[in-house]
Amino acid sequence: MANFVHNEAKNQLMRGGLDFTSADMRLLLFMSNSTVMSQRDVNTISAVTTLDECDAAGYPAGGVALTGETVTEDAPGNRAFFDANDASFANLAAGTRQVAGMLLYKFQGGSVGASLPVAGFDTPGFPFWGNGSTVNIQWNVLGVIQVT
Repeated sequence: MANFVHNEAKNQLMRGGLDFTSADMRLLLFMSNSTVMSQRDVNTISAVTTLDECDAAGYPAGGVALTGETVTEDAPGNRAFFDANDASFANLAAGTRQVAGMLLYKFQGGSVGASLPVAGFDTPGFPFWGNGSTVNIQWNVLGVIQVT
């Protein structure tokens, strides 16, 4: 599959309910049994049929919070983009299955399950096995998500 933005996230963005710079944006890793990449129409993470969140030693449940969030207009490029500091998963060991992708989400409702799935990513660099080293998620030079 290819990277995408979830439908409800698009809806909330258009209605002013998703402010990337003030929301608690987080990133979790999911493994190869996940249905995240085939379920673009779910409104909460608990609605994903099979999340299959990473179970490797060193992985923090619920993933990591993003920092340094910005939204920038690129007038000459006719786009705007959301960016954040690169994310890291320190000392990520191998899990029971390969890490197949990552899910960007807006933490809300006090739990991961109640949170809004924003975007699914399975390229580049997926799938992989953790090996105990730090996994750095390096965002594209034009940000995490672009609106054109």
